[in-house]
Amino acid sequence: MASDKPFSEACENNKGPILKVLRDAFVDCHDVLEIGSGSGQHAVHFGKHLSHLNWQTADLPIQHAGIKMWLSEAKLHNVLPPLAINADEPSWSLPCRYDGVFSANTLHIMSWPQVERTFQHIGRALVRGGVLVIYGPFNYHGQYTSESNARFDLWLKERNPLSAIRDFEAINSLALKQGMSLLADHAMPANNRCLVWQAR
Repeated sequence: MASDKPFSEACENNKGPILKVLRDAFVDCHDVLEIGSGSGQHAVHFGKHLSHLNWQTADLPIQHAGIKMWLSEAKLHNVLPPLAINADEPSWSLPCRYDGVFSANTLHIMSWPQVERTFQHIGRALVRGGVLVIYGPFNYHGQYTSESNARFDLWLKERNPLSAIRDFEAINSLALKQGMSLLADHAMPANNRCLVWQAR
């Protein structure tokens, strides 16, 4: 691995369990938009193992150089160079609509208004019958699911007061407003969840 290539230990640890969910969730999909591609590790791993998908990476421009390093090394024809997206923008310039959208460990980093706008963007990007998969930590009924999540939430808020582990019920409400229905809520390692919705 090139020394200057970004590396996320969390991505390395969770890519296997997430792939198991995606194999089923995206079985009938062809074009997937990844919101918040981060280091690029997920895109390369999922693109390699889900070769029927065209995997579109996307993130803030500051992340693009690192993502391109991973893509250049992997040389996967089905994983596309990153698009520039920003949750603060009123609209995203996307080349098409998608029958799959994926995002991992993003909602707790954003402010709540950014989360709301992201779901509006997803609603516009996802075709009817399309599938949304979101991975990360969530609270249920306003309660932490573990002591480690409580500590993580405290760390998030110390780092940025606008960040926080989100309540599942609030996130599901945003999905419902965009015409999506919950298909699955998978328990994942390290007290995370993998949520799956379908656009009605």
